[in-house]
Amino acid sequence: MHLIPTCAATALLACVALGASPALAAAPQPPVAPQKPVIDRYFGTEVVDPYRWMEDLTSPDVIAWAKAQDAYTRGVLAQIPGRNPLLARIKALEASVAARVTDVRRIPDGRVFYEKRGADDNQFKVYVRNAQGRGERLLVDPDALAKTHGEPYAVTFFQPSPSGRYLAYGLSTGGSEEASIHVLDVATLAPIGAPIDRAHYSGAAWMPDEGGFFLFRQRALRPGTPETEKYRFQTAYYHALDGKTPDRAVITAGESKAIDIAADEFPEIDTLLSEPWVVAIPRKGVQNEITVYVKPRAAALDDNVPWRKIVGEKDDVTNLAVHGDDLFLLTHKDASRFKVLRTSFAHPDLATAAVVLPASREVITDLVAAKDALYIVARDGTLGKLYRLAYAHDAKPVALALPRAGSVELASPDSRIPGVLVQIGSWTHDFTYYAYDPATRKFTDTGLQPLGPFGAPANLASKEVLVRSHDGVEVPLSIVHPKHIKLDGSNPVLLYGYGAYGITDDPFYIPRYLAWYEQGGVRATCHVRGGGAFGEDWHLAGKQAQKPNTWKDLAACAKYLIDHHYTTTARLAINGGSAGGILVGRAMTADPGLYGVAVPQVGVLNALLAETSANGGPNVPEFGTFKIEAQFHALLEMDALHHVVDGVKYPATLVTTGINDPRVPPWESFKFAARLQAATASGKPVLLRVDFAGGHGIGATKTQRQEETADIWSFMLWQFGMPKFQPAQ
Repeated sequence: MHLIPTCAATALLACVALGASPALAAAPQPPVAPQKPVIDRYFGTEVVDPYRWMEDLTSPDVIAWAKAQDAYTRGVLAQIPGRNPLLARIKALEASVAARVTDVRRIPDGRVFYEKRGADDNQFKVYVRNAQGRGERLLVDPDALAKTHGEPYAVTFFQPSPSGRYLAYGLSTGGSEEASIHVLDVATLAPIGAPIDRAHYSGAAWMPDEGGFFLFRQRALRPGTPETEKYRFQTAYYHALDGKTPDRAVITAGESKAIDIAADEFPEIDTLLSEPWVVAIPRKGVQNEITVYVKPRAAALDDNVPWRKIVGEKDDVTNLAVHGDDLFLLTHKDASRFKVLRTSFAHPDLATAAVVLPASREVITDLVAAKDALYIVARDGTLGKLYRLAYAHDAKPVALALPRAGSVELASPDSRIPGVLVQIGSWTHDFTYYAYDPATRKFTDTGLQPLGPFGAPANLASKEVLVRSHDGVEVPLSIVHPKHIKLDGSNPVLLYGYGAYGITDDPFYIPRYLAWYEQGGVRATCHVRGGGAFGEDWHLAGKQAQKPNTWKDLAACAKYLIDHHYTTTARLAINGGSAGGILVGRAMTADPGLYGVAVPQVGVLNALLAETSANGGPNVPEFGTFKIEAQFHALLEMDALHHVVDGVKYPATLVTTGINDPRVPPWESFKFAARLQAATASGKPVLLRVDFAGGHGIGATKTQRQEETADIWSFMLWQFGMPKFQPAQ
């Protein structure tokens, strides 16, 4: 087998697709990417990569090409007449609600810590409010840092100490997520000690005495070290606040003998505030199943006291909670849609564990130990459920009557506080934070997330259907649209999908979505295999060798929308980001005539070589490695770059990426855009949009999100032929 593109570099200029209108055709063209073929050989298969040179992001030629591509793209998008009015509408809708609130955390004295972005703010800031819901105080302000330093900042995580005296938080710049951990005194806002760098993906697990916390850090790498070494040999430390004690290394991946941990695993240590234990979890990248070790908290730093293994990888446990000697486990072992077990913490035995919530048609997604009971989240289709299980051994799970139907997410679990805080959202209603009080058995709106005038539009409707895929399997499809839609095939449709890691696409609405619906638009979500819509079997059915099911499921959903006259191919766009780039990239290369527009955002588009990037190793459990023959073939099959064929009429495509993306390297988007520009024969535009002050989207500012949304929707509506979005002839 010999895979090689045939479009010669000298002919690339003719292959670069331009917009259909004369005004856009007259614009300067983006630079042609020269082909410099590199041949790799895997198990008897030769794979030719014409754009390997783009992987060097320190190369002036690569950056110059990317900047010229981005400048061309923004010039084209600026000529779309409806783009600026659409952006203005998005801004107005978002400004209509007083604030967006996320990452809410309660402590026992009644205070609540959270991130909030006010209507006039550009970034989320950390606040605390008192037990009466008043007296809000600003603790961390990334916008102020941005004004001082001239680049965007973001809080990557925050964790108040057990009493709320201190706050530890991660801070990153430019969308990189390269966090440094800072600590401040909540009362005085005075910094405590120096920032701790190289703490990407870390958190802060406080000890109950507030003398310090556990974290993990990456090594300081020498210049020239391969980026694949970034997340190897990470170390978990205990950081004391006294300013005198050096950080104590507790576990180093690949070196420590205290627990079984490989060099490429993440050494996570957590504390159980209501129990006298600390927990160590050697996380295998993105793998959901965990191994768990415990140790007495009093001996957490004593190397002579061994760690005790209580859960193994083969137990298929994805989460746990502890109350006294009761160990509650969420597992999919012999239960694809999960079950909850209870066993002894001192002497765990999963073979004889009691099943406290058995597997059913519902998918169990989460559990937490509160002071009064265990709370369990489940999902029936897209409808969330919440169960309460009292700690008495003869107690049965009780389904709680939720204040409204929708998705359910536990927002603030704390084993020291009775009850829970939940976030409930839906396709047509903004999310709300409710506190459940077990004493009154009632839910109360916390008022944390205000409902603006566009938070629950009366003219929207949603529908759940099952679509038969290529192999007869029924795939869930969620369709949201204006109530008085006409099924005449004329509607602009945005079809979204993801399909990886067992992640579900729960119902979610925010006011800016209304700007799409006001254009007559339909938003559809295809819950493709690889996600978690129907549990672990659904995940496995879209993983590695089974990955083709994801884009075949998307094709089935697209055909349903066309067959039922929601739209036509000409007005159908597919969209997905990150691992969803595999879905979009392969959908458009497998069935190029089925879709009018494709928008992969920060996407995995060169899956075969993703493993060679810094974040590639942690993703091997999900996608596989090219070092194993069967997995190599699976990776090649899901690689969109290597399925682009010269002379094929591809959809109009907008590829987006961020130059500081630590999760999916921007060169994947660069290479795919260059290859598509060289190959397509449709005459439709292939554009590359690069955010040179952004990354994967985590921590993006409000302005960045609004601009990108306006660009994507305007591009779609232009290509759909919507009159308000057609440039002057």
